[in-house]
Amino acid sequence: MVGVARFERSIARTPGLVPRLFAPSERTRKDGLPRTPASLAARFAAKEALIKAFGDSHDFRWQDMVVHADEEGNPEFVLTGTVAAVAASRGITNVHLSISHDAGLACAFVVAESAP
Repeated sequence: MVGVARFERSIARTPGLVPRLFAPSERTRKDGLPRTPASLAARFAAKEALIKAFGDSHDFRWQDMVVHADEEGNPEFVLTGTVAAVAASRGITNVHLSISHDAGLACAFVVAESAP
């Protein structure tokens, strides 16, 4: 969970935070407009939930875990680089993601599956 107001203060105070945490595709909506702080906070919550689902963040790069919307608008991760390597080394075959933001909070839930 991420407090939207607190996250918004953080990105206002540290302008370089958004490009460090989010890939260009995460910073804008499909119509080209910038994402709201609530939407960015939800994506940050998703990345933190992924780290927790994997057990740690050793050598993770924020831009190696990109929150993407599929053709139907459902959120999913695109894993590359260090994060993809950790997933492969741990036998993780599927990652399920749910994100939401409402009432000043952004939350995310991640389930990482491995083959039996």
